[in-house]
Amino acid sequence: MITMATTANTDSDFFGFEELLTDEERSELAGIREALQREIKPLANEAWERAEFPFETFETFAELGIAGFEFPEYGDGVARRPLFNGFLSVEMNKVDPSLAVASGVHTGLAMGSIYGGGDQHQRDRWMPDMVTWNKIGAFGLTEPEGGSDVAEGMRTTARREGDEWVLHGSKRWIGNGTFADLVVIWARDEFDGNVKGFVVEKDMPGFRASKIEGKIALRSVQNADLWLDHVRVPEENRLQHIENFRDTAKVLARTRGNVAWQALGVAARAYELAREYAVTREQFGKTIGGFQLVQDLLVKMLGNITAMFGMLTRLAQKTAEGTAGPDHAALAKSFTTTRMRECVAWARELFGGNGIVLDYEVAKFFADAEAVYSFEGSREMNTLIVGKSITGQSAFT
Repeated sequence: MITMATTANTDSDFFGFEELLTDEERSELAGIREALQREIKPLANEAWERAEFPFETFETFAELGIAGFEFPEYGDGVARRPLFNGFLSVEMNKVDPSLAVASGVHTGLAMGSIYGGGDQHQRDRWMPDMVTWNKIGAFGLTEPEGGSDVAEGMRTTARREGDEWVLHGSKRWIGNGTFADLVVIWARDEFDGNVKGFVVEKDMPGFRASKIEGKIALRSVQNADLWLDHVRVPEENRLQHIENFRDTAKVLARTRGNVAWQALGVAARAYELAREYAVTREQFGKTIGGFQLVQDLLVKMLGNITAMFGMLTRLAQKTAEGTAGPDHAALAKSFTTTRMRECVAWARELFGGNGIVLDYEVAKFFADAEAVYSFEGSREMNTLIVGKSITGQSAFT
């Protein structure tokens, strides 16, 4: 005789990957999770609907010390493992992808560029204020006329004049761009044609930012159009260890792995919302979770999420070992964002008409997934990176 289970497994981490964290890491993660739920979550939906950024979240992020987790010498001195940082990303994105992206732009792209591309003097100059969120960073790579082809087609220029550089051009889709104190701008050197990195401070003459309106995804993120009208930047603001776009690509390879974890967080939260709805919503005299087709949607979501957990756990392990390459990050980003897109669509489908209103929250994750799917390299571009790795032949045109 078959005995049916009477209790439900409500966890999106069905195989218990979090158990690979140490006791200390799980305890710290639990404390952060509680703080995010208490301080950040109550602000998230209203800010998303109004397309405004709740700046008080930076105070919470500063109190938690998360900006220093990957840069321990500027934080609390404790080095967190890549696996822990991945689970932290999942928790932040389950609360709100917009606020997680704003944090990621600051810590991953801006701070990562300065830490990896700057010399020791530049790190010591900017990193302490960025770790404490006293100065907010942004990352200016994408341009109005160039996205995936920006490596070869970058139009923003830099011209050396004595101890200064003159930057001219424009950037688009720059997260935190309307309020950032420091913006890492990538520009092509007119002399040697190589892409170089510069830290532009918001009060420099000729620098202007304008908010992009009408977004359907990550609405709280203040994406901006940036204009640089012959902005004069001192040589001391040029990132000294950036010599060409290959150095820029190292920053992007690292953050692609972070975006893959973000996709997992979005998918996991969509699944959790759908599961909870399925066991409470009644139709035809019983909760819809008792219908086969609804269970099919939930199990497909959970299968995707479990596969994502497995791939990203291994990526984190290889990162810790120093054996993760750009192709590993590219495959992780391509795979997880595709699976995420499936999950949020199935979750929204399960909600029926209730899935298109913010009240049930799944609509936000459904919409935000489209942005996560697109940035940090499209699926197609990441596919070509992996394709070159496994065939030895470049299919880029």
